[in-house]
Amino acid sequence: MANDIETLQNMLKEDPSNFQARRELSVMLLNNGFNEEAEKNLRYLIKYFPKDAELYYNLGIVYEKLKDFEKAKTVYQKAVELSPQEDFYYNLGEVLVELKDWGSAVAAFKKVLESSPNDSNSYFNLGVCYFHQEEKNLAMDAFQKAISLNSKDIFAYFYLGYLYQEDGLTNFAKESYKKVLDISPDYSWAYYNLGSIAFKEGNPEEAKEYLLKTIEYNPNDIEAYKLLVKICIMLNESDQIIEILNTALSREANGDLYYCLARVYKYIGDAEEYHNALRSALKNPLTLNFPKDILQQEYEYLGKKLGKNQEIAPEQVMEEYNTDVDNSNEEEPENYTDEYNEDEEDSDYDEEDEEYSENDYSDENIEYDEHNDETEYDKPLEEEHEKDVEYGDTEE
Repeated sequence: MANDIETLQNMLKEDPSNFQARRELSVMLLNNGFNEEAEKNLRYLIKYFPKDAELYYNLGIVYEKLKDFEKAKTVYQKAVELSPQEDFYYNLGEVLVELKDWGSAVAAFKKVLESSPNDSNSYFNLGVCYFHQEEKNLAMDAFQKAISLNSKDIFAYFYLGYLYQEDGLTNFAKESYKKVLDISPDYSWAYYNLGSIAFKEGNPEEAKEYLLKTIEYNPNDIEAYKLLVKICIMLNESDQIIEILNTALSREANGDLYYCLARVYKYIGDAEEYHNALRSALKNPLTLNFPKDILQQEYEYLGKKLGKNQEIAPEQVMEEYNTDVDNSNEEEPENYTDEYNEDEEDSDYDEEDEEYSENDYSDENIEYDEHNDETEYDKPLEEEHEKDVEYGDTEE
């Protein structure tokens, strides 16, 4: 293939006006991931053939690959204007989904269905758009239609499961998620949502099995670890959840997981390990979504108690923590790495320091966000439905 590209490039060096060679080269470059080079050649051709819809279509594909969705939208709209073909509308619809222009995307996919009424991908995408427009009934109808046309559409099943779960129709939700797993046994989010349903239905053992499957297939699913902590404590299996968390942390440090570990050590009354886990959580602020100011208070208060050789009594019930904190709008978190270097002696815990009175940080005065007992479940993935890409005709 490289030789073919080189051959076409040599032909163009000899004759830059060989438009057929340039068109073939553009498609070949596009097929092989040379997107910037493909863009240059397609834009060159468009100067000479400004009414060639296929050129705009191929240029749209280039911009999609470059993640420049605004430019992709513009050239796809030009392609549709010149030649309202099904593939042009479909790709325009996908770009509009990326841009979250749900209404315009609906119109584009409906255009596809006018000429191809059995296009399951378009029905799926309609379902996604209606979902985001909070048109639940229309979304369900679209996903069900997608499934009727493609019984292997795991994403349509997953969205349906989610919508059923939102409406409290847990039996239908479980049926949909299990269908996902029949088709794709490694789909971790289906395991997670089944686990959250089992937990809310009062079946912690079943929930635990689903959550263990979740982290087997997605070891980075923090929400699964959070719920596992709660369940293992409920089942008096603190040793197992400590082992699970340490195994995960041995692969990659994570502030949220360190805080989960801290909660377990607090529950069993291991003050030293509780303190160490809090330290590690604070030293990983970029992956810490729990309230950092609360952890800071907790860490300092515990350090004071340890400095006075005061014991931490085990908890009777594990203290709840908020799993729904959204720090996405926070400024860049402060880096605690230097302040809490394990090789340095902590200076915050001087018994003479009046700044941290025991009354200020007593258990009663530390406010923790209440955790909603209704465990959150993951929202559907914005997975793309793969559609065979057809590049423009290479013949003049």
